[in-house]
Amino acid sequence: MASDRLPTTYELVLCALLGAVAFVLKLAMAWLPNIEPVTLLVLAYTAVLGWKALYPVAVYVGMEYLIWGFGLWSACYLYIWPLLVALAMALRRMESRLGWAVLAGAYGLGFGALCAPVYWLTGGWAAALSWWVSGIPFDLAHAGGNFVLTLVLLEPCRSLLRRLLRGRGGRS
Repeated sequence: MASDRLPTTYELVLCALLGAVAFVLKLAMAWLPNIEPVTLLVLAYTAVLGWKALYPVAVYVGMEYLIWGFGLWSACYLYIWPLLVALAMALRRMESRLGWAVLAGAYGLGFGALCAPVYWLTGGWAAALSWWVSGIPFDLAHAGGNFVLTLVLLEPCRSLLRRLLRGRGGRS
């Protein structure tokens, strides 16, 4: 997908499906506390699609809001996932599986801290700090899950996505 042009119809449909895949896989893994495939998928999407990874991210966030509604917990999704796309774009040429896994793990560990500004805006520093600190055990699980999933599955996900794009030639 060339990033200097608008997406084709095929690319838009693919991006919508990729966003839905992220949502469905997160639901499928919901029985595991704070272990989810979204970080892995956002990294894979960005590595292959570039800035167009924002399309499946928007679909994923939109589905979250349509199913679960909008609240303090979800307000950070407006910047958390685009921020991950920006970080992945900065490191897009990195070839190290371990490097990608470390990025994913660090993002999971910092997830609560990254969401804390929403609580600071609505309840002040005490609310933000207490919310973040109380969620650290979940952030640790998030970090471990992100690290392992990315270490094992990033390359197969990137390879599959490249094949999906090549198979159609990126043309509508």
